[in-house]
Formats: sequence, C-alpha cells, structure tokens
Amino acid sequence: MQLLRAITRTEDPPGTLAGSPSCSDCSAEPRGARAPYGDGLRVGPRSPHTGPGLRGHRGRNPPERSPPLPGRAAPLRGGIAGGAGSGGGSGSPPAAARNCERRPAMVQIVTVKSKPYGDQKPGTSGLRKRVTVFQSNAHYTENFIQSILDTVPPGERQEATLVVGGDGRFYMRDAIHLIVRIAAANGIGRLVIGQNGILSTPAVSCIIRKIKAIGGIILTASHNPGGPNGDFGIKFNIANGGPAPEGITDKIFQISKKIEEYAICPDLQVDLSTIGKQQFDLENKFKPFTVEIVDSVEAYANMLRNIFDFHALKELLSGKNQLKIRIDAMHGVVGPYVKKILCEELGAPANSAVNCTPLEDFGGHHPDPNLTYAADLVQTMKTGEYDFGAAFDGDGDRNMILGKHGFFVNPSDSVAVIAANIFSIPYFQQTGVRGFARSMPTSGALDRVAQATKIALYETPTGWKFFGNLMDANKLSLCGEESFGTGSDHIREKDGLWAVLAWLSILATRKQSVEDIMKDHWQKYGRNFFTRYDYEEVDADAASKMMKDLEAVMFDRSFVGKKLSCGDKVYTVEKADNFEYNDPVDGSVSKNQGLRLIFSDGSRIIFRLSGTGSAGATVRLYIDSYEKDPQKIHEDPQVMLAPLISIALKLSQLHERTGRTGPTVIT
Repeated sequence: MQLLRAITRTEDPPGTLAGSPSCSDCSAEPRGARAPYGDGLRVGPRSPHTGPGLRGHRGRNPPERSPPLPGRAAPLRGGIAGGAGSGGGSGSPPAAARNCERRPAMVQIVTVKSKPYGDQKPGTSGLRKRVTVFQSNAHYTENFIQSILDTVPPGERQEATLVVGGDGRFYMRDAIHLIVRIAAANGIGRLVIGQNGILSTPAVSCIIRKIKAIGGIILTASHNPGGPNGDFGIKFNIANGGPAPEGITDKIFQISKKIEEYAICPDLQVDLSTIGKQQFDLENKFKPFTVEIVDSVEAYANMLRNIFDFHALKELLSGKNQLKIRIDAMHGVVGPYVKKILCEELGAPANSAVNCTPLEDFGGHHPDPNLTYAADLVQTMKTGEYDFGAAFDGDGDRNMILGKHGFFVNPSDSVAVIAANIFSIPYFQQTGVRGFARSMPTSGALDRVAQATKIALYETPTGWKFFGNLMDANKLSLCGEESFGTGSDHIREKDGLWAVLAWLSILATRKQSVEDIMKDHWQKYGRNFFTRYDYEEVDADAASKMMKDLEAVMFDRSFVGKKLSCGDKVYTVEKADNFEYNDPVDGSVSKNQGLRLIFSDGSRIIFRLSGTGSAGATVRLYIDSYEKDPQKIHEDPQVMLAPLISIALKLSQLHERTGRTGPTVIT
C-alpha cells in the first residue's frame, strides 16, 4: 500500500509563477449571496468513494499509470498573504495542516471501480452538461478527468505541470478538488491553480504559455447559464495554450467509453484561498506533488502591458478629455480583471464597471454578451451618458462592443475594424501582420480588409482550435468569430478584455466615436449586412432530421442554378455544400462544418447545429450579404436581410420542423 506524508515547508521553493502578489481587488470585493469563493463556503467532497468498489493498490500502481503522488491536508509555506503563523486570518494553516505539523498524516492512493458513460464526447469547447448530470451520475466527473489525464504519457507526468481554473460557476470548486486528488494519484508533478479557483479562459492560456505547462483544465460552460440548475463544463487545453484539437478530444472520448476505474487520493485537501505553494511528499519519493496557488490577474495583466500602450489608455480613460465607459462583467470571471486593469491601473472611475463580483449563478442571469442577455447594458448605453460600452461572458473570452446611444458593433465588423486599424496596437508594430482569419459563418467584412491590404485570409470551421494551428505556424495574427469572439496570436484563445483594449486603442488613436469609426469603415470597404438567429434547446432528433432533409434538397443536382425569390428580390444559387476544411498546416480534414448556400451576388445562407449547448440542440441560421452602395450602407440589417431570411426559413421549414415560432436570440 502506497502512502503519502504531507509536510510543511517554510521556504519558498523555486518555480514560483512570476508576478503573483496577492490581489486585494479580487479577493476583497464584496461577496454576493452566491459568490463561489471565500471563507466559510463549501469545498469539494471529502470522499464520495466509500463502500463497494473502493480498494487500495496493495503495493501496486494503477494499470498503465505512472507512480502516483497523493497527499493529504494542504500545508502552507511561510510568509505568504495573511502572514503564516499569525494565529488567524487567510494566512493561517487549516486545522488539518496544523495537525500535520505535530504528527504527519498518511493517506492511501486508491482505485475506484467505475463504469463508462457513452455521452462524454467533447464539443467545440469541451464537455458541457447540466450540473445535475455531473452531480447525480456516479463517478461522472471523475471518469472524464481520468480520461483527460490518460492522454498524458505516464513517463511525462512526473515533470508535467497543468494549469487549473474556472469562471466561478456552481460546482467549480468541487471539480477542482477532484482534479487535484486525481492528478496527484496519477503522478502529475505540479498543478498551478488560480486563487479561489478563479482564472479566465484567456488567463489560463496565458499562464500555460508563460510557464510552459503541458496544458490546462478549465472549468466553465462559457456563456451558458450557471447555478445548481444551470450548466457546467470541463475543457482541456494543450501546451500551446489553445483548446485541444479533434485528435485529442476524440482520444479522450474513446478512453471515456471504455474506462473501468480511476485513481484518486480521496483525503487530499488543498487550500485554494491562499497564494503560495503547498507540497505533499510520498514516502521514498524524491519529488513532491506540488499545488501552487497564483494570483488570478497578474500574469495576464502583465501580458497586456506588453501589448498595449497603457500610458495612452490611461490618458484616454482618466485624462482631461476622459472617455466615459460602461463595462458589464455580467457576474462572470472578468470582474476582478476589469477592476484591476481598467479601474485601478488605467484610471477609469470605479463605477464604470458593474456586476464585477463572480457569482456561482451569474446573478441569475445568462452570461452571454449579446443584445438579448446584456439588455441592461444596452439600455444604459441608450441614455447617451457613456461613450463606450462592453460586456463579457462567463469565462471572459467573448465580448460585445457598444458605442454611444447603444450603437451596436456586430462582432464580424469588430474584427474587421481592428484589422483596418491594427497598427494602433503597439504589439503589431513590433510583430508585423502575418494573416487574418475568420470562422466560416462570420461575415465577409474581414475579407474586404484583407483584400485591400493584400494580407492572407483564412476561412476556418467554428472553434478557436483551428486558429491555433495557423498561429503556431506563423500564418496568423488576428482572427474573429461572429459569436462575439475576437483575438490575436498573443495567446491561443479568444480574449474579451484584449478586444476591449484593442478598441480603446483605436479610439485613442483616431479620436473619433465608435459610431463614426464604424461608418467611416463602411464608406471605405462597403458593408456586410449580417444577422444570426439562434434556436436554443430544440429537440435534437427534430433538428438533426431537419438538417439531413435540407442537405438532401441542397445536394440535388438541379439545385445549383436555381432561382430563389422573395418579393422582388431574386437570388441565384451558385454553390451549395457542407463546409469542409483542409488544414493548411497539418493536412487534417474537418467535414460537416455547416450547410452553405452561396448566391451569385456573394450573399450567403448558413445552417449549423451548435456544439456549445448542454441540452437539446441549438440551431443557428446565419445570413450575410454585401452592400457597397453608399446610400444603403446605413440601413437596418433586419430590413436589408429580410428577403434572405424569408427564403432560408421557407427552404428549411425550420419553424415547422422544430415547433418554434421564432428564434431565441437574434444578433
């Protein structure tokens, strides 16, 4: 039987993540009723694995796994935030750790018999399900964590570092404690975890790259609702900081379908609240298992300081001609980042930022930064009191940009404007611009800038992992998705706060309003009118049948060349296909990425089943149509696109087939 001894280390071991002082802004912010972190709140289950099926290794390791490194209570090093040895406060060792100082505690590594689940196939951004699925199905979470770790070769685990963090939603802390216990038992050498478990998705990508970790596990369901009746997700990112590619997610899925047991240290306890290292020694083992708690904001903030001109941004936000901004963190993970960077460092008034306390249920709201779910921000901006507005989703990778009087910047236009003004950002003055990219459903607005600047343009399937390959091959600098995702090659995730600072940099350089910049852009490049209709949580079988029948109609030989009309508007079908992507870097092929109708005038109708929902299916309908007539570029998109919308609904019979009378969300 292998045993582990938890020991107290008073020195500051090497390898501490650079720039990790305690951030009083994040930890001291007033806690809401459902705040997911802070003293006195429930942590992960101590040990749900009792009774039949739990057994010791009896002197052997788990099959095909490296020697495990378990631990017990989380001893703290001296001198960290709160003052070790002060007798109380956040710096005091927990009771179990104090006991360890007098009498080292021993704990077993055990294997737990389990049965596989057939539904643990990761979507475009990890495994997402209702919280109740993770909680009510025995070993459901543990199975998936073990399946992720089984993709790491046993011989590499002892030297491996994994970054762990999440958006603060309900069940995150429980999942983090399970990850710690299972990682220890599987021989992972080191975990780096955000304080109180909090790390935005962009921050995880940043830290993975900074410390050269083998990857990271992110606890989020992104823009989906939270709380006990909401959604939860587990996402695996690889060593480049980006989402795992299909080859790895497929491997995880295959392992999950055959898993019979997992290894765990059920009594291992860590303190997520106190910055510093906690180490756990296995008897007769040279290297300890290390858990390092780091400041949630600082590494990411330091990266942004090296990308943007913070002096110019501070002048913009707090100088004589101060730009009045309104930032809505929607009770997601970005709140502490906004407070620290925009308010404390760049000088925006504290009341510029609202809903900045991360809550387990996002305050009962849907943390999706669009015109429907960020309606409070839209209404506030319509008063004309603020010049610039922005909102973020739960895990901080998505953003919405608004101008004065609620002027809406479509995400497809947003990335195009950044591309056209890219040298307003010092980072690109240093690196140059290698290429632009957009997801297939995103409008062609970026294409117009690429053509004018003679910069390469790539069209990829939906999913940030496809951009990562291009970035790693030095083919891509700036990219975006119509689903409110914008980013660059500074990390391998979309980055909401980066996009906001990019826009603020453009405003500082151009000295124009958001609306004027956007209208000047349309005058120069023409306008791609764009809209997206989302039909959320429709019956999955009905949605699949609709897509199959639509594909059959589109693939009929007589369909190309057919004229489709609505009123006096007539569109001729030039191409009809199911989008397929051949990766120019690794040659991989991604099929069935969305049904496309492309007309002779360049207009497009696209249908996709989304992989980001947790229940039922989400049908997305996209309409994109280019207009260069200066007399028409300021029209309402819904008016301009009405004929194409009508054609799309009639052709697909979407409402009739799904039982819906209209979309859940219109963008």
